[in-house]
Amino acid sequence: MNTDIHRLLDEAFQGIEMTPDAQDLKEEVRANLVARTDELEAAGVAPTQAAQRAIAELGDVRILLDETTDAAPRPTANGYAALQQRHRVRPKPGFVVRVVVWSIAAAVGITLGILSAAGVLPIGLGGQIAFFSLAATALGLVVGDSLSQETTTNHPMPQARAALYALATFLGVFGLGFGGLVAFGSLPVWGIVFAALGIIASIILFAFLGASQTNRHKAWTRQAHTSEPPNRFEREPETAARFGIYSAVIWLVTFAVIAVLVFTVGWWWAPIAFVGGFAVMMLVLARMLFGSDKKS
Repeated sequence: MNTDIHRLLDEAFQGIEMTPDAQDLKEEVRANLVARTDELEAAGVAPTQAAQRAIAELGDVRILLDETTDAAPRPTANGYAALQQRHRVRPKPGFVVRVVVWSIAAAVGITLGILSAAGVLPIGLGGQIAFFSLAATALGLVVGDSLSQETTTNHPMPQARAALYALATFLGVFGLGFGGLVAFGSLPVWGIVFAALGIIASIILFAFLGASQTNRHKAWTRQAHTSEPPNRFEREPETAARFGIYSAVIWLVTFAVIAVLVFTVGWWWAPIAFVGGFAVMMLVLARMLFGSDKKS
């Protein structure tokens, strides 16, 4: 990593009172400068010159701070669109290529997995599992890579956390794949246990990540939304955490019921239990998100 950019950025902010707005702007600028220096170095510019050039392109940070503070508090619809355009972050070419390749791999894996499970293609159980594994891995990589990218309104998610989202996606898709193999008859009914374990683990991990998610919005985005009233989950983080726990419990019970139904009356009852669990979760969400506040 080019360390010169951090020193030059500190020098650029010398003499500026580090208010929360200024600190947010500094971190936003830091991410943009790091990305810019990486682009310049990839083009053959020396690290020191790349850092100096990126800082020079930045201009006076005091002007940026004044523009952010003055423009963002009460944007109109057109003003917000203008802010988005001004702060627009273009996707990196490498990221676009990776997403396209992994999306194609996921589509191929799902298609071949379904065709082979349905008996259209003469491929054994091992090949069917391999196809669904390919699809689950590709979709997980798409999710993880997407979250780790900087966007116009959000800072990039840390690599470790993005990897956990990728793992949660993999587990969920892999569990659904096992469930599909049971439905097509490629696996006996006990295969629903592996499907349930994968999906339950995915839901628990997603619930944990969602409940523990910190604010990734950039400074200009947060300031632009100051006039919008926060929802209950934003006002009461503990309520959002409880919803994550309730969701995990609901799905644990749902898949326990699915397992019982599969081993007793048949797998065709499993979708009914799944729909029931989803309906209960939606009712809990509506009750917790739009119910009366604790303060009231």
